[in-house]
Amino acid sequence: MPVTLRALQTVVPPTVLIQDQVRDIFAAQPGLSRLAQRLVTASFNLSGIDTRHTVIDELTLDKASSDPQFFDAATQELLKPSTRVRNELYIVEATKLFVEAGRRALEACPGIEASDITHVVTVSCTGFYAPGPDYMLVRELGLNPATQRYHLGFMGCYASMPALRTAKQFVDADPNAVVLVVSAELCSLHLRTSDDPDTIVASSLFSDGAAAGIVSSRAPAAGENALNLDLFETVITPIGEGDMAWKIGDEGFEMILSTYVPHIIDQHIEGALAPLFARDVALSAVLAPALVPSRVPSLLPAGVPEGVSAGSVATLVAPVDVAPVTTPATAIAHWAIHPGGRSILDKTEAKLGLSEAQLVPSRETLRTYGNMSSATILFVLKAILDSPATDDGERVCAMAFGPGLTVESGLMTVTAG
Repeated sequence: MPVTLRALQTVVPPTVLIQDQVRDIFAAQPGLSRLAQRLVTASFNLSGIDTRHTVIDELTLDKASSDPQFFDAATQELLKPSTRVRNELYIVEATKLFVEAGRRALEACPGIEASDITHVVTVSCTGFYAPGPDYMLVRELGLNPATQRYHLGFMGCYASMPALRTAKQFVDADPNAVVLVVSAELCSLHLRTSDDPDTIVASSLFSDGAAAGIVSSRAPAAGENALNLDLFETVITPIGEGDMAWKIGDEGFEMILSTYVPHIIDQHIEGALAPLFARDVALSAVLAPALVPSRVPSLLPAGVPEGVSAGSVATLVAPVDVAPVTTPATAIAHWAIHPGGRSILDKTEAKLGLSEAQLVPSRETLRTYGNMSSATILFVLKAILDSPATDDGERVCAMAFGPGLTVESGLMTVTAG
């Protein structure tokens, strides 16, 4: 029984940040050292981003607020609101995005009504409140009051992947389950001026957005592109715990995003994908002839001895009951890589030998929207589904990276109604 992700929808707040304009504001902040000014310019210029979106309307830059809290347009100074002030705005604005994304997903899913939703899974790491967004979705969308609700909080950029995996598990356990998955992140609430290189990099990348989809065993409607959720895997890299982290400070949440992260991904991405590929019998059979012996060990799960062929890896891993899939000769046609930054995409493309075309959905998402933390991978998957180059039966490999350093991956199959 295939479990399918349908009706992916995305939402961004109306205020647009032009990367060059924001760069100049950050570089001109009082108290920055000359080195920090140069780092700001370099980080923003090399980010691969043209525009981002924010819920902070003070950052429209062309109008002054009578009581500015985040940005004083008169002085062009970035202010330092408390964590409480930032979180109060999160409560108001995140709720709007959660509800709008969920509503759009329901409206875009033929044959699914609000009364059909049995589970809600919400995702966010940029704010807290209770009753939370899961509750607000039930109330504002008119869902059954008995809808089961789950919130994945403070996991970081990879969290939409375990959200989809959780939704799949619900449907695997109950074929009648219909799960609404919604991610909303307001990263811009926590941007700040600083001499710290990690903070500067974060300020050049992060933004706001939301995405939602519906997971069930119901087949897509005629003319609808969807994704069968085949397999998911989680891997923690041997190093990186201190290179990507997310903590709560007195003046907002504090991101640690080391410039060493792309190197960690470069060194460990093949090993992180190995368990996923090994569990997929069809994919293992296609990949095995292409793997030269010298590279096999780096593609195997931990503990598999050298000299074991990739084609036999599946026999060394516990079998998984998945729906049969058809693997094209190219093995994986589409790659949904979380665009944590331009250098991460560059390293992934080079290490996995991907084509420029295969990275277009990720690079375009980064260019247009920036890094919206957990919502971003759903934007990339929607871009793949909406592309005229995407065909029924093609495989998709999705990957997202987050604190730990954690790599969440999944294999999916395009299915057309």
